Amino acid sequence: MDRAAHFLAPAAVALFVAVGLLLTAQPLELAVPTGIVSVAVAIALAARRATGWVLLAGLAVVTAGVVFIGSSESANLGWFALCIVMGWCVLGAGTAQAVVLGLGLLLVYLAQALQNPGEVGWGAWATGTFFTAVVCGLGGHQRTLVHQLREAQAGLTDRARAEERNRIAAEMHDVIGHALTVSLMHVSAARLAIEEDPDEARAALAEAERLARSSLEEVRATVGLMRTTSGASAPLPGASNLVELVESFRHAGTPVTCEVVGDPSTLPAATGLAAYRIVQESLTNVVRHASGSAATVRLELGSGGTLVVVDSAGAPGRPTEGGSGLLGMRERAEALGGHLTAGPRGDGWRVEAVLP
Repeated sequence: MDRAAHFLAPAAVALFVAVGLLLTAQPLELAVPTGIVSVAVAIALAARRATGWVLLAGLAVVTAGVVFIGSSESANLGWFALCIVMGWCVLGAGTAQAVVLGLGLLLVYLAQALQNPGEVGWGAWATGTFFTAVVCGLGGHQRTLVHQLREAQAGLTDRARAEERNRIAAEMHDVIGHALTVSLMHVSAARLAIEEDPDEARAALAEAERLARSSLEEVRATVGLMRTTSGASAPLPGASNLVELVESFRHAGTPVTCEVVGDPSTLPAATGLAAYRIVQESLTNVVRHASGSAATVRLELGSGGTLVVVDSAGAPGRPTEGGSGLLGMRERAEALGGHLTAGPRGDGWRVEAVLP
């Protein structure tokens, strides 16, 4: 029961017991102590927030006191206390306890009717008690549904937040991993050529700087996804940027060819971003695990979906422990309803994704 109901229930019982004492035909020296005991038990049950069979036992004591005070007169308004007792049991005890109490009260009313056939109000009290049980039962069921709905909403909110964090983490992994890997290749090339070919070293450093700036814009755009308000942020890349992506790897020293069949600008933004990230992570893995190996990228748009294939000629090295690149690519494809496979093919490695 709610906190308010724990205070209202014994208060209502005390009120109707007091009314019953005013209308009782029992001797006051017996009725008043009985009423005090009944009210004290009700207060104790509320204070201890009793439930289950303990609550039923206490309410049985209250019921006995009300029956004694009512003194077989259906006109005594103190019988309203039994309606309160019935509703209290339904809300606080449980279904089994409520059925037991309900049957007990039905027997009480039946016994009163048999002992006092001239009294015509027992049917009305039985109906009122039953109606109270039904109303409180429906109210309790509604309260349970509200609590379950709130818990479900909280769970969905937490899940949405976790999925958003995972999505942003995947974006950051791909952007930063690619930027660091390719920039490192340019810096290494510049270090080796700084004495023999200063022009080549300067070109490599300029390309590393360009890539760093471009990657920084992507990071800003990705961080912008966490903002609740709209703002000016750089657009995320898509399939139309694949040629530029491949060129960045080629300039860094990785021989990569790219073939695009169809118009990548017609792809939805989510599909284009997934294709771009899959190619980006695949080529980054080529540099990490099979540095210097040739790679081919194929993007094919068709009526049945979008095919992304990245082949590397060299055998890949052992994956980094704890790496999440393949898992991230697979999750990207599956999030769109597609699938991705990655594994050895001949002397090299193939990543193949089918996106709807």
